[in-house]
Amino acid sequence: MIDALDVALVRHSARTQPGDLKAAGVGAGTELSQLRGYQVGDDVRHLDAAASARTGEPHVRLHVPERTQTTWILLDVSASMAFGTAERLKSDVAEGVTQVVGRLALRRAGALGMVRYGAPGPPRISPLRAGRTALGGLRHALAEGVAADGSEDEHALYDACAALGRLAQTPALVVIVSDFRSTLDPSRALGPLRARHSVLCVEVYDPREVEVPDVGHLSLVDPESGKTVRVNTSSKRVRERFAEIEAERRARLHDELRRLRIGHVPLGTDENWLLALGRALR
Repeated sequence: MIDALDVALVRHSARTQPGDLKAAGVGAGTELSQLRGYQVGDDVRHLDAAASARTGEPHVRLHVPERTQTTWILLDVSASMAFGTAERLKSDVAEGVTQVVGRLALRRAGALGMVRYGAPGPPRISPLRAGRTALGGLRHALAEGVAADGSEDEHALYDACAALGRLAQTPALVVIVSDFRSTLDPSRALGPLRARHSVLCVEVYDPREVEVPDVGHLSLVDPESGKTVRVNTSSKRVRERFAEIEAERRARLHDELRRLRIGHVPLGTDENWLLALGRALR
């Protein structure tokens, strides 16, 4: 499954990235640029014995460094991500997706960076790193958890995308992991990002955000704003209206991402998110 996801993510990023970014050194994927006569200053380790013997003159091989992939993860850590009524919290799913994407990003000597947003203050940026250093930074960022209740910021996604837009000057794969509960138009944040990068949005949701069960009177609290509302879930009209509003919201998100040609993967807290992620990216 992990190998299949690796291929799927590479395929997704290749839609807009020709692979022009080159690594600092050579490796298993190195391409031969040219074979030419030796010049003063050339690295003698690159001498080609066969060509030198055939021509009677020293020849060296010049190589093109292998292509590398840059990946940025934008992780929503707002208070609403701590919600979950099924097998796990939304933040648990988001953390799992982040770890998988992060490890896959480093498979081909790639670089990984991360932006945490939704907590009070500006977005928290973990700069591009490679190898074990990147994984260590990823674990440290995830260990900080989600924001406390009542820390709503409607502009958090926009601020995170704007910060990344200033920071990431070369084409990259950008994976945004969020519940996308903001009422603001996502195109304002995602449009400029999509113009330069390949973007994938992983939407994490809980089934009780889609449909409310008949359990009598409930006090519902918005963890981000702190607002509380009393609801009679035994009312069929209330349940139907709730489902309609949520369906309309998610449909708008889906249509907007499709218009922007951004990949969209919904993952529920009541399902095997790894299998669902693999199916969606195939």
